[in-house]
Amino acid sequence: MVGAVIVANGRIIGEGYHVRCGEGHAEVNAFASVKKEDEPLLSQATIYVSLEPCSHYGKTPPCADLIIRKGVKRVVVGCIDPFAEVQGRGIQKLKDAGIEVVVGVCKEKCEELNKVFFTFHRQKRPFITLKWAESKDGFIAKNDSEGKSQPTQISTEQTRIHCHKLRAEHQAILVGKTTLQTDNPSLTTRYWTGRNPLRIVLTHGNPDKSLRIFDHEAPTIGMSGTIPDIMRELHTKGIQSLLVEGGKDVLQQFIDQQIWDEAYIEKGDISIGEGIKAPTIPCLPNIRQSTIYFFDRRIVKMIHFIQ
Repeated sequence: MVGAVIVANGRIIGEGYHVRCGEGHAEVNAFASVKKEDEPLLSQATIYVSLEPCSHYGKTPPCADLIIRKGVKRVVVGCIDPFAEVQGRGIQKLKDAGIEVVVGVCKEKCEELNKVFFTFHRQKRPFITLKWAESKDGFIAKNDSEGKSQPTQISTEQTRIHCHKLRAEHQAILVGKTTLQTDNPSLTTRYWTGRNPLRIVLTHGNPDKSLRIFDHEAPTIGMSGTIPDIMRELHTKGIQSLLVEGGKDVLQQFIDQQIWDEAYIEKGDISIGEGIKAPTIPCLPNIRQSTIYFFDRRIVKMIHFIQ
């Protein structure tokens, strides 16, 4: 997600953004928006772009070449592109052409805008969001008379909408075998618009193919191995974002191994008394907590920043 603004004589003469993958980049759209009568001003202009202009031929030609060809005298870059094909090469190409380049303006905001993209390239794994609902007294499910987990309704209609919005914002969703067998979830975006995520089940065996997750609403794959190994495999598959909606054991593995980036914890109004305790996040210095309110239910958002 990239934006670009072209300014000359204190006036915006062009602006654009990257609409979708495979189409024109922000710089291309910004230049295309410049009126014919303003084109002579480009030689005096500064182009502000949130991400370093690309320097390679991918799905589109290099934006650095376009900027040079347009004769812009100054480029202000929010942050450097971590993609191996770029990583400073676009900036260097502009400098070699005699263009003044300023780097790092609003850097943190620009990196936050593309946190998924940056995590994927820097950490070599998907951007990982943990999500669970817990009762007022800290349980995620009741136990039956035999001590086994049973489906427990904690979410409301409004918070289910929020959950499905999260699903639509991620490329893939992951659960463990226990959640699959206990809850029989669909893991689709039924209450929100958007594409259903790829469904991933952590399992060493062959799960029951009659379960909802094996319908034809979205692709489903089974994976096994350690969490780091699975994340590396997802990276090779090009999965940039992952929502984990598993049970306590699966979620706690991600937390304990510090392989996560955000967590949405839905606090319910009901008390369960006893059952399966919710996952716990240690109070470490690199975890920042904030509380937001979503309709009638409190959503606690915790962000884990990887140093």
